[in-house]
Amino acid sequence: MGLGSSERPRVVLPVPDPGVSDRIGAASTLNELARTVAAHPDSMDAWAALGERYERSEATLVAAVTAYACFRVGYHRGLDALRKKGWTGSQSVKWEDEPNRGFLRCVSGLARMAARLGELPEAQRCARFLTDLDPDWALSSRELPEPAAD
Repeated sequence: MGLGSSERPRVVLPVPDPGVSDRIGAASTLNELARTVAAHPDSMDAWAALGERYERSEATLVAAVTAYACFRVGYHRGLDALRKKGWTGSQSVKWEDEPNRGFLRCVSGLARMAARLGELPEAQRCARFLTDLDPDWALSSRELPEPAAD
C-alpha cells in the first residue's frame, strides 16, 4: 500500500539482533535480564523487558522507580536510534513495524510508570507522544500488551 495523502512518512528502526532477542526470551530472572542489558545497552527490547519485569515484580517504590529508569533509558536509546535513521520528529514510528516495538514499549512503560509515581504531566506527554508517533495507537485494540506473566 502506497502513501496516501494523509499518511506521513515513517521511520523503521533497525531489526534487533536475534541473539539478543533469544537471550531476552530465555531470561528467567531479573539478573539474567540485567546481564543482557549490560551486554547490549543499545537494545530497546532489552530495556523494555527489564522495565516490564520490574514493573510486575513487586509493588514497591524501589521497583516502580527502577522500572521507570529502565523505560527512560530505553526511550532515550530509541530517540538516538531514530535520529540515526533520519527521524526529525515529524515522521511516524508504527507498532506494526516490529523493529519499532522495543522503543514504543519503552515509551508506553514510561507513561505507565510516570502515572504510577504521580508524575501525571510526564505520563500525559508520553501518551500524546505515542499517538503522535503512531496515530493508530489509540484506535488499536491492543494499545500495548501488558507485561507478560512469568
